[in-house]
Amino acid sequence: MPKVLISEQLSKEALDVFLKNGVEADYKPNWGKDPNQLIKYIKSYDGLVVRSATLVTDQLISKASKLQVIGRAGIGVDNIDVAAASKHGVVVMNTPYGNSITTAEHAIAMLLAVARQIPQAHISTATGKWEKTKFIGIEVTGKTLGLIGAGNIGSIVANRAIGLKMRVLAFDPFLSEDLAKQIGVKKIDDISELLSISDFVSLHIPKTEKTRNLISWERVQEMKQGAVLINCARGGLVDESAVAEALKKGRLAGAAFDVFEEEPAISNPLFLCPTAVFTPHLGAATSEAQEKVAVQIAQQMSIYLRKGSIENALNAPSITAEEAPVLTPWIDLVKALGSFVGQVTETAIRQVEIEYVGIVADLNLKPLTSALVAELLRPLVEAGTVNMVSAPLIARQRGIKISEVKRDAQGVFGSYVKLTLSTETITRSIAGTVYSDGKPRFIQIKGINMEAEPQQYMIYTSNSDSPGYIGALGTELGNYNLNIATFSLGRDKKSGEAIALLGLDEQVEDTVLDKIRALPQVLQAKALQFK
Repeated sequence: MPKVLISEQLSKEALDVFLKNGVEADYKPNWGKDPNQLIKYIKSYDGLVVRSATLVTDQLISKASKLQVIGRAGIGVDNIDVAAASKHGVVVMNTPYGNSITTAEHAIAMLLAVARQIPQAHISTATGKWEKTKFIGIEVTGKTLGLIGAGNIGSIVANRAIGLKMRVLAFDPFLSEDLAKQIGVKKIDDISELLSISDFVSLHIPKTEKTRNLISWERVQEMKQGAVLINCARGGLVDESAVAEALKKGRLAGAAFDVFEEEPAISNPLFLCPTAVFTPHLGAATSEAQEKVAVQIAQQMSIYLRKGSIENALNAPSITAEEAPVLTPWIDLVKALGSFVGQVTETAIRQVEIEYVGIVADLNLKPLTSALVAELLRPLVEAGTVNMVSAPLIARQRGIKISEVKRDAQGVFGSYVKLTLSTETITRSIAGTVYSDGKPRFIQIKGINMEAEPQQYMIYTSNSDSPGYIGALGTELGNYNLNIATFSLGRDKKSGEAIALLGLDEQVEDTVLDKIRALPQVLQAKALQFK
């Protein structure tokens, strides 16, 4: 019988699920805070169930000689060394949707709490005061709620806000017009416009390099006078000092924060603002949500340990042992294709067509398509929510149509994969193949033939084909001491459109990209990063 360790507080319903599925579970809720205890006993377990307190390090995983799967009862896996787990062949699973409703409800609760100053009025009343005139609130009916992010949680917030008779706007570059109509929001393409007309602004986006400090001092100044800001998404999305200053000056009427740049938040400039409301990261903290994620992770781990079926895995494709040697290089290729397009696309995706040509068309295409779509969506959605299993579902929820086409061998390459993506404004394509060395290669971008091996750090540019560009590009990179490892070029015709794909030894900063974009020949420039 497989044996799992539960190292943190978890609903007892999970124990029943494990037992019913023929898995033995040891419930040790205090071991998560004791690394020495974990390292001492982990070698006896096939599975490990954690929440956020247990640090699953490379050292711990290396001691777990029997460990097959780590299950996170929740979304975030910051406390798990996923790379180390992959290295040791351990599957990492999470439960990306178990607390969506709870988190959305908390955002609505925070909106109402700050609008009516409920926490402040409670403290005043509980201390024997009766200050009716001091706590004049804001009525939400008829007011405008601006959502930044309209994914799984954001769309639920929209639904609840519409029930409160609010007008809901949404800024989400990857929200299609059709999906916006389905969830009942008006799509706004310019974040500055949304900020300027919204009475309440609520954040529902992942924390990435692009979204870090999205609500900056400059963005705060764009907000409507007397607006309210709500962040129940991720700490670090907001310049907290800027918001605190805006509250003190009356530029904003209030703010509600459940998440902070540094947690636990013992001190914060926002705490000195009397019109702000705070909770200690309670978005997922309801008994229903905790039971839901506990049951879900127990079910997923049980099915995997007993039957080998993988659900919501962050680091493992759903393939059999027999298929693995053949599929693995093609999975590496489609991941690179999907990641490339996901990183360069800036508008809502409508349709994705994946063309499998030659030998690859005869393989098990489900893991290939899932891996490609997962990497395509990864730059666009909440970290930890997209994986091999969830990617097709997330694509459908966002109104993205996925199609597969099989073709016999044709052209110079006997077998290749071509990805064609359509947005509301453009259609772009990229194709790639696997060489005899087992490594992926890009062989065509935007219909322009070229040959390039994906590197960890790359720059992609689209430019007018004119003399001097290559030298100017190399000069700009040299000015910032960036070494070029690989350099691939292609063009559609003389003096037409050209593309360049450069592999670099280190990551490219925004200041370098700005310099490159300023070159007269450049049409588009993007920094890319591949795992």
